[in-house]
Amino acid sequence: MAIDDQVQTKSSPRASDGYVYDQYHTYDDINSWTFDRANENPSLVTRNVIGTSWEGRQIPMLTLQTAPDNPAILVDCGFHAREWISPAFCQCYVRQLMDEYESSSSTSVLNKLTIHVIPVVNVDGYQYTWTNDRLWRKTRSKRAGSVCYGVDPNRNCDARWSGPGSSGSPCSETYYGPEKESEPEVYAVAEFIRNNIGSLKAYVTFHAYGQMILYPYSYTTDLAATNDNLDYYAVQAYQAVKSAYNTRYIYGPGAETIYLAAGGSDDYAYDAGVPLSYTIELRDKGKDGFILPPDQIAPVCVETFNLMKVMHQGALDIDAGIIEPVQ
Repeated sequence: MAIDDQVQTKSSPRASDGYVYDQYHTYDDINSWTFDRANENPSLVTRNVIGTSWEGRQIPMLTLQTAPDNPAILVDCGFHAREWISPAFCQCYVRQLMDEYESSSSTSVLNKLTIHVIPVVNVDGYQYTWTNDRLWRKTRSKRAGSVCYGVDPNRNCDARWSGPGSSGSPCSETYYGPEKESEPEVYAVAEFIRNNIGSLKAYVTFHAYGQMILYPYSYTTDLAATNDNLDYYAVQAYQAVKSAYNTRYIYGPGAETIYLAAGGSDDYAYDAGVPLSYTIELRDKGKDGFILPPDQIAPVCVETFNLMKVMHQGALDIDAGIIEPVQ
């Protein structure tokens, strides 16, 4: 019944662009939405395809930009297929940024910051959750000699790949894959980071669930060289996300806060040279888990946009040379 409730179309109010943001949408819906947002304001929003999935689907990205020399943030959603609230947030995040710019362009963060948004990374797995298995996690790749499908994309990055918290068994939920970046979806994100490392000041990847703000490292219990800096913005993000509805997150290095997990994208981005790198585990704490009801989308969007304002400021601080801000 909970799964049925997630996909039922209800008479939700449409946003100014005609889209319903407090419902979950299929891959095809989201892909079409990326075209629509780019067409709505082509001077602000550009649609690019950063790669093609194992099954041949486009991996679209929207870039919101007013000046090509601005520092940048990369935001992605939908690394794990079953975490539907993640792509739902990425869509409303773009809408929030566009509305903010259109209502007051002179004060919009987009005057100072370029924001790249990948609404769904694991496009094949996400589509599979709509058609076959709502709780599917991995990609949908299939290698000769294996009876099982898929690789865990968040164990497939070049960040202590095949290390602790990942599995060499192709049938495991945390299978790290036959080689690092074997999955075209993972390679697409990593290649974008490599090609844009000079401008990227922050990377934020959204998952679910658990209400956590995690930062490097997850592949080791050793602290990152700039742990104090990472922790500073995590504390600010914790306070920001709590301010709307008193939603309580926890924060800290991934390995200490939840568990060791090698091959994650936040660790990869940090080691590649992105100064601020975070994994955000959205609502809830486990009551509904991956089957978060659609009526939770709107509050998640509000409180998480508050969190992202901290990340915006962090990226601007880093660009300005504020390496160790003091509270």
